[in-house]
Amino acid sequence: MSFQTSRRDFLKTSTIAGAGFLVAAGSTAKVSRASALEGLAIAGIGVGGKGSSDIDQAALYGKVVALCDTDKNTLQGKAQNFKDSNPKLYTDYRELFAEMMDKIDAVTVSTPDHMHTIITATAIKAGKHAYTQKPLTRTIGEARYLGYLAKKYGVCTQMGNQGSTLDAMRRCVAQIKAGVIGEIQAVHIWTNRPIWAQGPNRDQTLAKYAEQVKKEEPDDAEELIEDMKEQVAKAKEKIDWDCWLGVAPKREFWPGIYHDFQWRGWWDFGSGSLGDMACHTANMPYGACDLKFPTEVVAESSGHDFNSFPASSKIWFQFPATENRGAIEVTWFDAKTKPDAALFEKYGIEKPTDSGAIIIGSKGCAYSPDDYANRYELRAVGGDALKEIDGVEWRKAPEDEHSGNFDARNKLEWVTAIKENKPELCWSNFPNFAGPLTETILLGNLAVWTAPEAGKRGETIKWDAKKLEVTNLADLKTPGVAELVRPEYKNDYEKIDWSFIDETL
Repeated sequence: MSFQTSRRDFLKTSTIAGAGFLVAAGSTAKVSRASALEGLAIAGIGVGGKGSSDIDQAALYGKVVALCDTDKNTLQGKAQNFKDSNPKLYTDYRELFAEMMDKIDAVTVSTPDHMHTIITATAIKAGKHAYTQKPLTRTIGEARYLGYLAKKYGVCTQMGNQGSTLDAMRRCVAQIKAGVIGEIQAVHIWTNRPIWAQGPNRDQTLAKYAEQVKKEEPDDAEELIEDMKEQVAKAKEKIDWDCWLGVAPKREFWPGIYHDFQWRGWWDFGSGSLGDMACHTANMPYGACDLKFPTEVVAESSGHDFNSFPASSKIWFQFPATENRGAIEVTWFDAKTKPDAALFEKYGIEKPTDSGAIIIGSKGCAYSPDDYANRYELRAVGGDALKEIDGVEWRKAPEDEHSGNFDARNKLEWVTAIKENKPELCWSNFPNFAGPLTETILLGNLAVWTAPEAGKRGETIKWDAKKLEVTNLADLKTPGVAELVRPEYKNDYEKIDWSFIDETL
C-alpha cells in the first residue's frame, strides 16, 4: 500500500474529520477510536526509555510496521509487544527508511538528542508525519530547521512535551494572557535535574583505564586490563555503536557512561538539564509570557570541561518588550536549587517543590508546583487566591478513552491533526511552538558553554533570534559557540544547508 493511497483512504474514512477542536473551556471534545486509525502505518525509531511508551501509545492509533533501535536487546524486547503486527526490525534508521519509506505514514523519534534532527528531517522530506521527543533538537539551528521543513512539506508534527495537552496548563496560559496576574514582571523556573551524571573528567577509555590500574594495581594490571577488554567487548555486542554515534564525533565505546541513559550529560549527545526538562517546566511560562526572541543570556555553573555538562547551573535570559508585556528577565535554576525563599514567602507559598515555575505579575503570581503545570495556583501578595477571569476561552485538546494519560492524549492530538489534515491542531507543532520554544531554551546552553569556571559567571551571549546569530561572537573568548547554533554533522551524514534561514526571516 503506497503512502498516498493509505493517506487518501485514511482521510476519506475518518469518522471525526471536520469535528474541530478549537472549543471553549468547559466543553468536551470526545473522540472514539475510529477504525480509520488502523490504516496509519507507524515506524518507531528509538524504542527504549521514553521511546518505549511513545511507540506503545502511537500504536493505540495505528499499526506499528517497523521498529528501530541501536540496542539489539531493547529492539528485540520491544518487538515482543507487537507480535500481531510483526514489525520489521532495524538497528540503523537509514536501512529502515530505504526499505520502508513507501510503507509508512508517520514516525516517532525518541533517540538521544543528537539524532533527532537528522532522522526527523529525513522523514519529513519524504512527506511523513513526525512525533519527536523533547527537546526537539540538540542545537538551536536544528530547531529552526525542523520547523521550516514541517511547514514546507505540510506534515503534522508534535513534540513530546506531553503537558501541552493538559487542560490545566492551557487554562493557566489563557488566564495569564487575559491579565489575571496583571502585567508580567519576571519568571523563575527550576528543576530537580540532573538525575544522571554530569561534571568534568568523566570520560573513560581503555588507555585511560590501563594507565590508572598500572598506578594503583601494578602487580595485577595486565590481568585487570585484559578482563576489562573482555567486559567492554561483551557490552558492545548488544549495540550498533557507529549508528548510535551517528552525526556525533567518533569516540570510544565505554559501558554505562553514554548508553543508555547517561548520554544526557554529554555535550555531543544531549542538552543537559535545560534540554531535558525545560520543554516541560518552561512550557506554560513560554506560552503565557510569549518568551520568544530573547536578546541576551548569561550563566554560571559548577564547572565543566566542554565534554560533560556541569553538575549545576543558573541562567538569566533577557527578553525585550512585546505588544503584550514589558521587558522581563527569566531565571533558570537546576540541581534542586530554587529562587530565594523570600519570593515564595511573599505569596504565602509553603514548601515549594523541587521542580516548578512562578510567574510574577503586578497583581500577583501564577505558581505551578510540578513540571507540567497540571496544577497551578493564582495568588496575591500575602497568599490570598486570585479569582480567575470569567469567560476566558482556551483551546481544549481532543479526548478519548486513553487520554486520562496525558502522554497518550498528546499522541491523540497528533493523529487527530493527521486525520483532519490540519497541522496547526497540534499545540506543540514544530513551526509555531515546539521549534521556537526549543530555540529559546537551548540559547541557555550557549551561556552555560561560556561558563566553564566553577562559581563564575560566563560570557554574556548577545543574540539576534530572528537571524539565529550571536551578535558579539567575535568578542567571545570561548571557542565552539557557533557549533551549538549551527552544527556540522560528522561521519558522512547529510549536512544541513543553512541558507534556509534566509527564507524564515
